[in-house]
Amino acid sequence: MIWANLISRNLEVTSKFYSDLGFKQNGKHNSADLVSFSFGDSNFVINFFTESGLKMGKDGKWVDAKRENEVLFSLSADSREEVDQWVEKVKSAGATIFEAPQNFEQGYTFGFADPDGHKYNILYWPGM
Repeated sequence: MIWANLISRNLEVTSKFYSDLGFKQNGKHNSADLVSFSFGDSNFVINFFTESGLKMGKDGKWVDAKRENEVLFSLSADSREEVDQWVEKVKSAGATIFEAPQNFEQGYTFGFADPDGHKYNILYWPGM
């Protein structure tokens, strides 16, 4: 199993944002320092920790994802129309669109950031 751990500046805002997008809370791992969600059919888990909750023995500083890139998560879509539906959904949830919907080789994609600046792209790729 593999999962991601990211920083949240406000767990309440993070929880509302991902709930509004329809992601499933991974309830068995939520606490005052953590909210956890699973994504997609494979239930990829992303844990969002407060900064103090994730410092547990970790050396180094965490990036400010609003100013620096840390990782780009990609979520697949089944059609161009689904990509466009995601655009509207993430806008309604308060995301920042950093890359407008566009053709990319044989696919179609756009990029958004959550309230903490964590970046995602939604990609339709025929045959994937």
